[in-house]
Amino acid sequence: MKMKLLSSLLACISLLFVGCEYDNYEAPKSTLSGRIVYEGTPVGVRNNGPQLELWQDGFPLRSYIPVFLNQDGSFAASLFDGTYKLVRKGDSPWLQQATDTILVQVKGNTQLDVPVMPYFTISNPSFQQNDKGITANFTVNKIVNTANLQFVRLYIGKFILTDQGQQELRVDANLSLISFGQPVSMQVALPDNLKNLDYVFARIGIKSTVSNEYYYTQIQKIALK
Repeated sequence: MKMKLLSSLLACISLLFVGCEYDNYEAPKSTLSGRIVYEGTPVGVRNNGPQLELWQDGFPLRSYIPVFLNQDGSFAASLFDGTYKLVRKGDSPWLQQATDTILVQVKGNTQLDVPVMPYFTISNPSFQQNDKGITANFTVNKIVNTANLQFVRLYIGKFILTDQGQQELRVDANLSLISFGQPVSMQVALPDNLKNLDYVFARIGIKSTVSNEYYYTQIQKIALK
């Protein structure tokens, strides 16, 4: 009986020390941060939509670290110093290339711009408020020659997080009127729940037929009063 009691006490003490070791586990103190870019320009995305993956070799439990993107294309991850493999995942608004892995040396606060090749981009976006609502002007550019255009959409929202999944108003452009490299204009009338606000947020999204994700312009705040 005494032996059983002694064994139980030793087991409890062992668990206590293991728990202390976990509690004293040092948190990562370095940061890898950067942007998704095309030709040096940040790529707008759906907030927490497209992802990157970080892998680190040499550990028994080898699994990836997910890195979510902010809607302006920026990202940040807390890491330990070391060498990582950064993977640009598929089903994103950019072409998945044969070499989608970047070797990254993290030491302290490390900055990295991650280049991608979008299927389509939007340049020179501008938004104007007028008596009829909001006018959006922009240019659609085809980057990947084999890509096909599926949607070009104007999004209006009450909040800064505005995209395909979260918006108050969405208007589709007539694709037959779009010529690549040529200016496009879209006009949208604001409904009562929006036109009486002090401001709204707007952005353009464009989607190819081979991806579920949109390439977006950076969000813009439009004063209505």
